[in-house]
Amino acid sequence: MKNWVADYLNKQKLAYTALDPAAIVTLVDVLRRAHAADQQIFSMGNGGSAANASHFAVDLGKGASDKLDRRFRVLSLTDNTPWITALGNDYHYDDIFVRQLQNYARTGDVLIGISVSGNSPNCVKAFEWARANGVITIGLLGAKRGRMADLSTHSIIVQDSHFGRTEDVQMTILHLLCYAFMEQPAS
Repeated sequence: MKNWVADYLNKQKLAYTALDPAAIVTLVDVLRRAHAADQQIFSMGNGGSAANASHFAVDLGKGASDKLDRRFRVLSLTDNTPWITALGNDYHYDDIFVRQLQNYARTGDVLIGISVSGNSPNCVKAFEWARANGVITIGLLGAKRGRMADLSTHSIIVQDSHFGRTEDVQMTILHLLCYAFMEQPAS
């Protein structure tokens, strides 16, 4: 067991050290421009990625906004359970994010999709709609990249395909995006 834990941690370190800080700075700049233009920011994902999307919306909407003169307009598309289940039941589970975007999103808004595979049909469909409607797409994806990588305006690929390790790195990226505003609000 000790060897397995050590191996897991070593692979986690490799996933972190493969990140390009400049790519994260680019995403901070995207969020900074969206904030300045009063654009909406959306986040989405499935399973653990849904939890990360919700966590990000809380940190950006509360913590980061507390440090700025105007609050972020941020919404996790994973958080309205009655709406999600109605969309899944009445249409298709693949429509749970795109149908929400059709109500809320406008040209220039930002959609952050979090996925290990990059091929979740509901995320892909939302990215397709977003790209066709002038919404900036950010993909936080695993090593397999998937279709979302092709549809992303900006993406960061975590160089691992293990769900736990990839989701941990993705959450760190999301924390960096929020803490950039909490700890460097004037930058």
